[in-house]
Amino acid sequence: MSTDSHFAPGGPEQIVYCHDEPSGLRAIIAIHSTALGPSLGGTRFYPYASEAAALEDVLNLARGMAYKNALAGLDLGGGKAVIIGDPAKDKSEALLRAYGRFVQSLHGRYLTACDVGTYVADMDVVARECAYVTGRSPENGGAGDSSILTAFGVYQAMRACARDRWGADELTGRRVGIAGIGKVGRHLIGHLTEERAEIVVTDVNAGALDWVRAHHPEVRVVGSTEELLAVDLDVYAPCALGGALDDAVVETLRAAVVCGAANNQLAHPGLDKILAERGVLYAPDYLVNAGGVIQVGDEAAHLGDGGFSFERAKARAARIYDTTLEILRRSKSDGVPPAATADRLAEERMRDVSRLRGILLPG
Repeated sequence: MSTDSHFAPGGPEQIVYCHDEPSGLRAIIAIHSTALGPSLGGTRFYPYASEAAALEDVLNLARGMAYKNALAGLDLGGGKAVIIGDPAKDKSEALLRAYGRFVQSLHGRYLTACDVGTYVADMDVVARECAYVTGRSPENGGAGDSSILTAFGVYQAMRACARDRWGADELTGRRVGIAGIGKVGRHLIGHLTEERAEIVVTDVNAGALDWVRAHHPEVRVVGSTEELLAVDLDVYAPCALGGALDDAVVETLRAAVVCGAANNQLAHPGLDKILAERGVLYAPDYLVNAGGVIQVGDEAAHLGDGGFSFERAKARAARIYDTTLEILRRSKSDGVPPAATADRLAEERMRDVSRLRGILLPG
């Protein structure tokens, strides 16, 4: 195990690598900021093409978590972890327990949770070696599947975008395209179905599309993201991996609103401005998908005492609707894209609370 630091302005506080040869674990933890409290972020288990690709992803994800937690009003910093490998082939009890020891070695500076490729059952195994685990099963004192409130938060943000764009926070009759039918996408379909939205979906996983056909025959399935983007959409919801909004997509996007669960949707800085110039309302991803971290944040606040409350977390996630409206209002008032407005608010809170935490109070 080795540690490294990144001293560039705005860079992460700490990067930690782990290679446990007996279990095959190769993992990286990035702590972007602890200005608001211990860093919290999920564990992504993914077959990266190289260690460099894994490092780039974990750094971007950790930064996004810092901003997400700040904007959600949580007393938590931002961090993220990646495990390099194919979860279908490489995941084992030994590997997950080795990963738990890796997280434990940071003594609470980083709290982990589920992400792409990891599930509640995995967090239960990790917790056998580590005290700093959220997203565990309810029977083990945890909050359970955080994708439930992630999807709920996306739905609330989508309603706010509809109100801003069309004057009413209703999605009935609106055509919504979802790219990625994983844990979050499935729950999102449920919310949109209840509102009688017209739903079009795609996924690279044929099994995910088979699930949609079996459970939601009313939903239209298309074979690729390119096909989906060619549809005359009202709302485009990227719900898979990052980088969904690249130059080519932004130039040809027909949807009036982009509001989805994927992290780091913008392939590079400046695309939010181009979207705004084209008249597309882009809801910042780390605002939209904060429902899950709100859920595990409630669990983290009650680690060890079993005091997690789903209803309390859901009520807080519902406020994503109000936060989205406020950011869209400020965006118009300040004449800057919503993503820049969200960044400013998150940075202000990190700066102001960090300054407060630095004050030495009399004992």
